[in-house]
Amino acid sequence: MNTNTSSSQPRVLGLEEFAALIRKMREIFQWSQETLAELAGLNVRTVQRVENAKSASTDTRRALAVAFEIEDIDAFNKPFDIPSEEELRAEKARIERDYVTLPALPLSTGHQLAKLAESSTVDISQPGFEMQRDAHGVFASLVDYFRDYRDCASDYSESAKFAVYDEMQELINELQGLEVSIQYATRKVHLTISGEQSEAKPLTVQMSYLIAFERGKAPGEFAVQKKLDFPF
Repeated sequence: MNTNTSSSQPRVLGLEEFAALIRKMREIFQWSQETLAELAGLNVRTVQRVENAKSASTDTRRALAVAFEIEDIDAFNKPFDIPSEEELRAEKARIERDYVTLPALPLSTGHQLAKLAESSTVDISQPGFEMQRDAHGVFASLVDYFRDYRDCASDYSESAKFAVYDEMQELINELQGLEVSIQYATRKVHLTISGEQSEAKPLTVQMSYLIAFERGKAPGEFAVQKKLDFPF
């Protein structure tokens, strides 16, 4: 039997596999080895040995799980479902078929948010992590304001827009004070018309993504579904 193309049984990650995982997670979090060592309560030499596939004791794996805020601190000591090469190729093909990668940019000003609202027709706005109730409430208010302004932006005079910028800025500042940052991305999407006009040509519009993240943990890109169902 060819073990490269058949499903593998769950097993604990080997040193090289664990090293690759930790390197990738550290890159995603944009941490240096020194930062990871400090958060894990380890010395830098230990982190280096892990990432060089030299060692990874049970206690070290637990410490790293704590650093990455994994709820189960023994997660790295438990068996993983390791996909075969064939399964990985199939999953890669599926992702490339169904998803597109968009550059994600930081949203830091009310002016940015207002201009984004003016240029977009639809949006997907949601938390990218488990938010505390107070932060979630502020984010919901920001999204509501974004959508309300989008629907009537053309009714505002240029001078009246400054008040909108200021109020949006206050919400952004409040989120930053709660250790929340927002990343945004845009793309063109095609909206289909349902009902009697279902044969009509799809309408091309601008779509915005507003995603909230913990400060310092926001990604530089979003993987989003290519095909979206927004019938109207």
